[in-house]
Amino acid sequence: MEETITGLQIGLDNMWLLIAGFLVMFMQPGFALVEAGFTRSKNTSNILMKNFMDFAIGSILYWVIGFTLMYGDTVGGFIGIPDLFFMSDGVGENYADYSDLFFQTVFCATAATIVSGAMAERTEFKAYLIFTIVISVFIYPISGHWTWGGGWLSELGFHDFAGSSIVHSVGAWVGLAGAAMIGPRIGKYNKKGKPNAIPGHNLLLGALGVFILWFGWFGFNPGSQLAASGVENAVAIGHIAVTTNLAAAAGAIAAMCVSWCRFKRPELSLTLNGALAGLVAITAGANVVDPVGAVLIGAMAGIILPFAVEFFDRILKVDDPVGAISVHGVSGAFGTLMVGLFSTEKGLFYGGGWHQLGVQAIGVLVFFVWAFGTGLLLFYILKKAKILRVSRRVEEEGLDIYEHGETAYN
Repeated sequence: MEETITGLQIGLDNMWLLIAGFLVMFMQPGFALVEAGFTRSKNTSNILMKNFMDFAIGSILYWVIGFTLMYGDTVGGFIGIPDLFFMSDGVGENYADYSDLFFQTVFCATAATIVSGAMAERTEFKAYLIFTIVISVFIYPISGHWTWGGGWLSELGFHDFAGSSIVHSVGAWVGLAGAAMIGPRIGKYNKKGKPNAIPGHNLLLGALGVFILWFGWFGFNPGSQLAASGVENAVAIGHIAVTTNLAAAAGAIAAMCVSWCRFKRPELSLTLNGALAGLVAITAGANVVDPVGAVLIGAMAGIILPFAVEFFDRILKVDDPVGAISVHGVSGAFGTLMVGLFSTEKGLFYGGGWHQLGVQAIGVLVFFVWAFGTGLLLFYILKKAKILRVSRRVEEEGLDIYEHGETAYN
């Protein structure tokens, strides 16, 4: 009887992990639709192709080496010992090893695809493929090992439940390095340096993409509980689903209100990104904050978002067509810090003192230095090799025809 119960528990936990992984994989078309909708129609095939191939390439390479670099036996708390071509029909404490590989693969693909939006409409396709290789086998697995792989940050007590920093900020800071290195799109800034609006071609696609991402996030966050059997896990999954949903809703409402006050109209694009900002921000602490904390974190992320977009656009003059750096980088860092304030276990507002906030700040800083630094080096090399940016003619007429020989709209 005990053996039968154990088998049922493992089967339930394993099935939950796979279902959550399927939901996270469905976030890939969500990202593709958001990026395609927020950019111009002449580059739609290029956007879709990049989102399609970063998942395909990332899946192969993360299996070949990335997974064991992230979860292998640690070397000084910095990197896992690699084991090429991960093969294991074994079962861990709660689920099959292959189920774990699949679930972690879709997270790796999420980090890679964030960069696509920040560098959209002017990046050579082959340069993006090279980047996908580097982030899948080097940038993401190593930084992931520091936390989820049992590395040095986890030993400090750093808490990032489902990846506000590990996944989202890492992808965004690499995207920031790429967008800064490649420069703005033609026509983005006038002679006085003021930004010109370059509207996306289809907000219907963008809105549908955000709804898909919101839905997929119920795999991203609740799935990170990694188990569904037993009362404790059942309660945790429900709790995480509620905090995730409330933060997204609060982020959307707050961003809408800010846009309404600042621009005298409730802008759809900012509202959509506000929902994503709330989702990214709550991802770090979804399991340790209560519903009130989730609403506050999501609302503050939604308020910060429009100002972050303006900061990168007007002050730093970094051209980010879809707002990926603000949504995933700024909101991810913000949400990671908020664990130190709103965690009901160790947060400052709940009597936990300053220690957790300090540890969270160290993590935020380290991930920025690592991701931005490695990204800057990578894109500098690609720029020197003259394969980073398309020619002026290709950019003006659209990447679809010149890079892929076909358009999304015929």
